[in-house]
Amino acid sequence: MTDTPNIDDALFHGIDGNRLLFPPIAAHPPRILILYGSLRTRSFSRLAAEEAARILTRLGAEVRFFDPSGLPLVDDGVDATHPKVRELRDLTAWCEGMVWSSPERHGAMTGLMKTQIDWIPLSEGAVRPTQGKTLAVMQVSGGSQSFNAVNQMRVLGRWMRMLTIPNQSSIPKAFQEFDEAGRMRPSPLYDRIVDVMEELMKFTLLTRDRADYLVDRYSERKEGAEALMKRVNLSVAT
Repeated sequence: MTDTPNIDDALFHGIDGNRLLFPPIAAHPPRILILYGSLRTRSFSRLAAEEAARILTRLGAEVRFFDPSGLPLVDDGVDATHPKVRELRDLTAWCEGMVWSSPERHGAMTGLMKTQIDWIPLSEGAVRPTQGKTLAVMQVSGGSQSFNAVNQMRVLGRWMRMLTIPNQSSIPKAFQEFDEAGRMRPSPLYDRIVDVMEELMKFTLLTRDRADYLVDRYSERKEGAEALMKRVNLSVAT
């Protein structure tokens, strides 16, 4: 007898120390996908993301960008077969971690940023495209420093079951922080991006090989078992 009679013992596995602490370690570079939230020719969210990509590459990551130009609005007469939607979803499946870099507009992330995130499904068949992947969030502002956009993106990352790292980047008066060539000037704000990318790499390397185990849930195992029993019983009945 136990003090937890509501738990199905067959599905309650306890903690597997070997899967948690000693998983097989992949040898390939960490795969990081970067999304940015503006289509302007001189987009500061993209320029900040490009600086992040350079740092990640130096740290040993394989980095890819998604260009949101041409991505349709969700529910605007298109579905997941649209080439840009398929490209975004394929990149999401490929990556092990992500960077979201958005301007703050009207006190929030941009509509373009949200559209990209909205096109990423919570589930695709039996696959959850974002579950267990790491996430770093960044924002740029035209005025004084704010954290509205990064806070919103944190909520979305949690909803999508991503492992959002503690650190983040917020760049105020971004028009002052980049030179004519689009490179970010030396400053504590640049140093913060270095901090965030270091942290993202560490969390990605720590979690990517054990992500499936970290996000394995009793309730989902139970739901899956119950669905299986219904199918078996239906087969027997027919």
